[in-house]
Amino acid sequence: MILRRKYDLLKETLMSLGRVVIAYSGGVDSTFLLKVAVDTLGPENVLPCIAKGPSLPAAQYRKALSIAKKIAVPVQAIEQTEFDDQRYLANKADRCFYCKSHLFEILTRIAKEKKFDYVICGHNFDDLKDYRPGNKAAAKYSIRSPLMEAKLTKNDIRQLSRQLGLPTADIPASPCLASRIMYGLKITTQRLKQIEKAEEFLRKFSLVEFRVRHHDQIARIEVRPQDFEKITTEPARSKIIQKLKSLGFKYITVDLQGFRSGSLNESLSGKNKD
Repeated sequence: MILRRKYDLLKETLMSLGRVVIAYSGGVDSTFLLKVAVDTLGPENVLPCIAKGPSLPAAQYRKALSIAKKIAVPVQAIEQTEFDDQRYLANKADRCFYCKSHLFEILTRIAKEKKFDYVICGHNFDDLKDYRPGNKAAAKYSIRSPLMEAKLTKNDIRQLSRQLGLPTADIPASPCLASRIMYGLKITTQRLKQIEKAEEFLRKFSLVEFRVRHHDQIARIEVRPQDFEKITTEPARSKIIQKLKSLGFKYITVDLQGFRSGSLNESLSGKNKD
């Protein structure tokens, strides 16, 4: 009953917004938001925009377009401009603020040019719990977060996505590739490609949730503890070492703590997060 009320509140919020531009990535949250927005407002009043760039894996980009096509709404691809910003490339703790600021500035301009009323994004209620500089960028550009406003959590969104028959209901979270690079290590296209190709290769070993964290010469692999054996026994172990070394990593490690979302934030102090 509580979930139904949240869902109704989401639709009421969307109705009050009129015509909307959506920051779309093809992930769990933005896909759910897109579907509900189209069902509530009609496709003519919804414009999903996806940022095409080196931080988004090519496979994820193609999948996002395919999903939007099934929802029956055209997507506008935009070229991100964060690589022109040295503050973003420096990869400090506030990296996400600059990335999102560039995105939201572009989407705000598109909304104004095409006479849409609001720009909205898929931030959910759980995003208030972790360190999320992107929330500050959303506030700066007056971006609305209808999922957050309706107090919809990630689990709520997955449950409702199943009810709507969305293919994203049970997919793992898919943050940008830059989130895998240790803070302080400069973001480069080469490093993003290293991560993309390494994770693409690891996907062949039937892993569900995993990351390749980039620590310069070191690749730190995170998988669920129950999946350790999949990558540490032969011949998988040797194949993974060979592949990741061919990508430029000198040392290949497995994190014994296992997969955990946002693990690079563990190195941040309260001062870093201000």
